[in-house]
Amino acid sequence: MPLMDLFAASEQQRLDAAAPLAVRMRPRTLDEFVGQEDFLGPGRLLRRMLLADRLTSLIFFGPPGTGKTALAHLIAHHTAARFVPAHAAAIGVKEIREILQAARDRLAADARRTVLFLDEIHRFSRAQQDVLLDDVERAVVILIGATTENPFFAVNSALVSRSTVFEFKPLSPDHILALLRRAVADPDRGLGRLPIDLTEPAARYLALMSDGDARRALAALEIGALSQIKDRPGQKITFDQNLAVESIQKKTLVSDPAGDTHYDLASALQKSMRGSDPDAAVYYLARLIAGGEDPRFIARRIAVCAAEDVGNADPMATVLAAAAAQISEFIGLPEAQLPLAQAVIYVATAPKSNRSAQAVWNALHDVQHGRTAPVPDHLRDSHYPSAKKLGRGRGYQYPHDFPDAYVRQTYLPPDFAKTYYQPSDRGHEKLIAQFLDRLKHLRAQKPTPKP
Repeated sequence: MPLMDLFAASEQQRLDAAAPLAVRMRPRTLDEFVGQEDFLGPGRLLRRMLLADRLTSLIFFGPPGTGKTALAHLIAHHTAARFVPAHAAAIGVKEIREILQAARDRLAADARRTVLFLDEIHRFSRAQQDVLLDDVERAVVILIGATTENPFFAVNSALVSRSTVFEFKPLSPDHILALLRRAVADPDRGLGRLPIDLTEPAARYLALMSDGDARRALAALEIGALSQIKDRPGQKITFDQNLAVESIQKKTLVSDPAGDTHYDLASALQKSMRGSDPDAAVYYLARLIAGGEDPRFIARRIAVCAAEDVGNADPMATVLAAAAAQISEFIGLPEAQLPLAQAVIYVATAPKSNRSAQAVWNALHDVQHGRTAPVPDHLRDSHYPSAKKLGRGRGYQYPHDFPDAYVRQTYLPPDFAKTYYQPSDRGHEKLIAQFLDRLKHLRAQKPTPKP
């Protein structure tokens, strides 16, 4: 081996040895890859593409530590194409153009294709992403973009349409346990040469607290193990749950107001209240609070659900939601979590009816798409001097002058008359339905003023 190659190999060995455990333990084969069975399991689409070396442009998206970068590097070892890794935060349009030109030259010279792995692709602006379009379209380069953001929002739609999108899900505790045990046992890339006994409770604690993030679990394992080895050289180390607690960082839940998680949690909160599940609703409330969500945003979601999904089945739901919004604005967090939780649970356990919402939606549809009903003369404003000359208010009958404070008269022109509100048989709307039935009965009688 030439001297230059020896030096390069030696340098690479030192770099590999200094890499974090999560990097060293990246899978080398498809069978070593853990998780994402939906598209990488036996017979699944991406596995078939890799085994056949028939890749199209791909976009991987999902939370950190779920295998996006690991799979990209695995692809590098399985494809006959030239693999070029890059990070969107570290390169610009100039470097991308150089990579694309080299890919064209390579394809023209020996028909060898190029795989461009672009990590954190969402960090590219739309203009930067546009630079890739032509060469991706003509398959000069096979793009693999990795992102923690929803690509349908964060990536140019033209680029998404030219790619196959795969969503990476958080790893299960069993997936994390398998990776931890593999790392402890592997003497070459892992911690197998160190005298470490990872207890089952400690492994399960790391698997649970890592929240589906393999990188986080492996980092905690490495930190705990190496810190104990340093303190007790030559001694066997028992990696127990106490050490696991000390080694892993406290869970951090970040709520990005513009991100997917923000909208997913808000949607889950409202749908859980609508679905009358107070336990799920208060859990998603806690997720939003722990993630630093603005309590005003939460209060707005509760108020919308109270009005839309409970409505007149329990009018107090809207009152309580309004009170929770006002109180949480007044006292702030952390105390605001109390009125918010009270309102969430009340709305979730209240009888449900969306008949009020349906009424206004249907009326709005008619207003926006049909003829506009003229206001009948007897309902028009008659409080200005010339109103009577124009016939405004003429013939109006004051309901309180009649028994039951009701008199039969026209409120919509006959050709516009329509039933928009039909109360349900749940909660307070039962009483409203009875009231409306009574009005129907009175409507059939001849109106008689009070004596």
